[in-house]
Amino acid sequence: MDERNGEHSAQDWTIERLQDAFRARDYLCDRSLATAVFLALELGRPLLLEGEAGVGKTELAKVLAATLGARLIRLQCYEGLDVTTAVYEWNYPRQMLEIRLLEARAAASSTSAQHIFGPEFLIRRPLLQALEAHDGVPPVLLIDEIDRADEEFEAYLLEILSDFQVTVPEIGTIRAERPPRVILTSNRTREVHDALKRRCLYHWIDYPSAQKEFEIVLARVPGAPERLAREVVAFVHRLREADLTKVPGIAETLDWAAALLSLGARELDPDLVNETLGVVLKYEEDIRHVRGDTARAMLDEVAARA
Repeated sequence: MDERNGEHSAQDWTIERLQDAFRARDYLCDRSLATAVFLALELGRPLLLEGEAGVGKTELAKVLAATLGARLIRLQCYEGLDVTTAVYEWNYPRQMLEIRLLEARAAASSTSAQHIFGPEFLIRRPLLQALEAHDGVPPVLLIDEIDRADEEFEAYLLEILSDFQVTVPEIGTIRAERPPRVILTSNRTREVHDALKRRCLYHWIDYPSAQKEFEIVLARVPGAPERLAREVVAFVHRLREADLTKVPGIAETLDWAAALLSLGARELDPDLVNETLGVVLKYEEDIRHVRGDTARAMLDEVAARA
């Protein structure tokens, strides 16, 4: 254990300790996922997590950072993401102000031109922040929803993950003294390129079993009655079997349980389901499809299974 901050170093972790540490932070992690995280820490490799939206990929990165006592640096990917947003850009307003000040002092020269392209004028975006971390604990770099970024950016990211370095032409190459722990997530809206996958360890996170999801609800929604929690989980699992535009993830299960608890509910009934479907379903077509007779029939199925 690192005596400076009371946190475990990578060499101190075992699969079982990771599971216990995650559980202590209300993240229930099966052994296969804990093994993937352990190997990513042990081998210093990025970990690519794929799965449907809402199964806990982003949350795992947050819990890992808290467990390691590390800073979480998050890069949210989207179409059109480029280097200036993800890595660095120059602080042009500050550069212009510096030039004006130099001109006012009659000190502008080629030397001063080089000066305004120094590190102090650099705006560090998430990827560069992760490489320049100097607090003694490698940060956890979360590259969220990499499948939403363009393939060109994915290719650029491949270079960074290979050597953990960035070249700024005006400054030089910036290398990470201690490479960050990297978690990439993908909802699989498109396939991630094989070259990037080869750089990473891989794990698919599926929807949990009903029993595991029940335990998650009890852990994350304190005070939820066990009967309500079981019925919520069973109904959500039934929704996942239906032909919906977007089936609910674990996040929606937790939101629904919390909403029902705030309404003082102790168990599900058709009226309550109809009134709160907007918490668990996010498309009007899905709500219209489930509301009414379908919701009542699903409740009957849930009761019969129980």
